[in-house]
Amino acid sequence: MAKFKIVFEREKCIGCGTCAALCSENWELEGDKSKPKKLELDEVGCNKDAEQNCPVNCIHVEER
Repeated sequence: MAKFKIVFEREKCIGCGTCAALCSENWELEGDKSKPKKLELDEVGCNKDAEQNCPVNCIHVEER
């Protein structure tokens, strides 16, 4: 079982691309919004940077 889970509030996303720039291994732009490639993670990695730098606070990395 994955140790971490990403909760992404897509409706809040403004599509600035900060998450994709900081963590391209798990974030990409899809149309005018960002999108995580995986929601279940064994390691936080750069996703914590994406969470902390999102200007609208729509990315949440939670421990399971």
